[in-house]
Amino acid sequence: MTHILIAEDDKNIREGLIDTLEMEDYQVTDCANGQDAIDIAMKDDFDLILLDVMMPIKTGFDVCREIRAAKKQTPVIFLTAKGEEIDKVLGLEFGADDYITKPFGIRELVARIKAVLRRSATVVEIDEAASFDFGEATIFRRKYTGDLNGTSFDLSSKEMDLLKTFHQHPGETLTRNDLLKMVWETEYGDYSRTLD
Repeated sequence: MTHILIAEDDKNIREGLIDTLEMEDYQVTDCANGQDAIDIAMKDDFDLILLDVMMPIKTGFDVCREIRAAKKQTPVIFLTAKGEEIDKVLGLEFGADDYITKPFGIRELVARIKAVLRRSATVVEIDEAASFDFGEATIFRRKYTGDLNGTSFDLSSKEMDLLKTFHQHPGETLTRNDLLKMVWETEYGDYSRTLD
């Protein structure tokens, strides 16, 4: 059963999310502050983490940063009232896989969860080789790291998705819209500056 961690300090939202996700047959663990989210995420394996940004003790950004620093590649979706572009960019740069602003529709949330889980499952399915060469770098799929001339570097989940996409389409010219569809599973077209 797919196991989801919800870290949300608003009790009503948290309970609504729990009810919704349990009706979708997901196993749910929840907490109300950032430190508990870190402790729980480090102790157990989850298929997905839903994080509020504005939480007591540690923010959702802190939680995501610490999870990624520990080399955990669990997909993360931010749920937050912080809807400014800079907040979204920060969330994605800290390693989130999606960012949903409050108020949000339950059907959209469930659809986004399913999309992120699908992408995550696809990554596992295509992960036949432990590594692949990308130019002069060697990319290690399972570790989300790379090596270039003896220098190791970390990769966010989005960076890994981009490299895999390029690796799976050698010699092809992929447009901005192609990448938005393949990696971000969206069609923002000329309105999104995600890739710029």
